[in-house]
Amino acid sequence: MLEKIVICLLAGLGAGVGTGLAGLSAAAVISPMLITFLNFDPYEAVGIALASDVLASAASAYTYGKNKNLDVKNGLVMLFSVLAFTVAGSFLASLVPQSSMGGFSVMMTSLLGIKFLVKPVMTTKERLGRKSAGRKAMESVFCGMLIGLVCGFVGAGGGMMLLLILTSVLGYELKTAVGTSVFIMSFTALTGAASHFAIGALPDPSATILCIIFTLVGARVSARFANRAPVQALNRVTGAVLLALGVVMIAVNLLK
Repeated sequence: MLEKIVICLLAGLGAGVGTGLAGLSAAAVISPMLITFLNFDPYEAVGIALASDVLASAASAYTYGKNKNLDVKNGLVMLFSVLAFTVAGSFLASLVPQSSMGGFSVMMTSLLGIKFLVKPVMTTKERLGRKSAGRKAMESVFCGMLIGLVCGFVGAGGGMMLLLILTSVLGYELKTAVGTSVFIMSFTALTGAASHFAIGALPDPSATILCIIFTLVGARVSARFANRAPVQALNRVTGAVLLALGVVMIAVNLLK
């Protein structure tokens, strides 16, 4: 039992910090930790991670929204596109012979961490505000379609894809990008968790509760820090955390 508590603590806090700082999906951290160190069934591990994601992302979104770092209108537009095209991507994936893509989210986490360290996101809200409402809506639909297709086809990387596209393509400043990302992730995680629990059996109750609590704590603390920190410092901390999580997950995958 002690081993389970320690693994859930480390996995939950790591996932929570990643969620609160950068909108990282808890599945990228919790799933491989549960599978590698506690021998959980992969399907069950993903279900626990998605359940942990729901409250952590929702709490983070609330904190970012409270600090006016959340674009709800365009976030909802993108959300519907992501959900619709995730289904389409999953269907396409079922028709194509798949090679191993389990490392996609891990590598993306590491590379995005390096990006934030080398080339910080210094876009301002004023720059985004110069775009017309119609243009922002069209860009949100298109980018949501792209994110949904990639995530449905590959099966990973939703939070990282959102953050990358919101900052690099749509021109969001970092805090609003993370706030909008976790807002979208709270709904996608809820949908995914409900699907997992409806299709499969209910997961290990103690591991689920522990992961949810520790992920929520990590997300709350890191989201509060992120909204108070200067943008330059936030870029550096976010980059360092993502790079560290990526390195740890690569090591965990090597232990499988």
